[in-house]
Amino acid sequence: MKTIIQSTTILLFIFLVTTTTGQISEDSLKIYQDTIRDYRKGKNIKLMYSESTPLTPEQHKNFKGLKYFDPDITYQVKAALVKADLPDTVIMRTSTERAPEYIEYGIVKFILGGTEYELKVYQSKKLLDVKPGDRTLFIPFRDATSGKETYGGGRYVDCIIPGDGHQMILDFNKAYNPYCAYNPRYSCVIPPEENRLPIAIKAGEKIFEEH
Repeated sequence: MKTIIQSTTILLFIFLVTTTTGQISEDSLKIYQDTIRDYRKGKNIKLMYSESTPLTPEQHKNFKGLKYFDPDITYQVKAALVKADLPDTVIMRTSTERAPEYIEYGIVKFILGGTEYELKVYQSKKLLDVKPGDRTLFIPFRDATSGKETYGGGRYVDCIIPGDGHQMILDFNKAYNPYCAYNPRYSCVIPPEENRLPIAIKAGEKIFEEH
């Protein structure tokens, strides 16, 4: 958790410098890219050495790391979080018969390529039961790369509820695949139709090599 907080702090600083000055220095850009690469190395290590890895023994033996789009700060965007007046509990569709409960927290609005988009954001009820007060927001989405360059079932992005105000960072460079992208034995949330973006998000994790 400490590493996540430190990374978020670094990325927030870089983002604030960019939005304040209208540009980003080469040093700041390098820090950002290195932070993203370190984040990805950490995931590779987890898949290789964690006892809870979703990789099969055969996949584990041949694993050489996940594939990603190059870090692109264009896909680190400023988003406005609009909380629902009465957050509702919904049952999310999954790739199996599992029916997990999520709290529909609200929406995030952001601009890419001069066009505004929005995505629904959720909180895991199961996670909140274990960690009351957890501030993680879960954003499942699909885009024009889904089923081509990225996993057909969609990808996920996690964010943190801002402590003050409604402004937050939405970083698609950290978009990741669900475990069922590696192993169909896992049950994964299917992004709702409202979270289908009409554009190609060429950022984050690509399709797993065996799928």
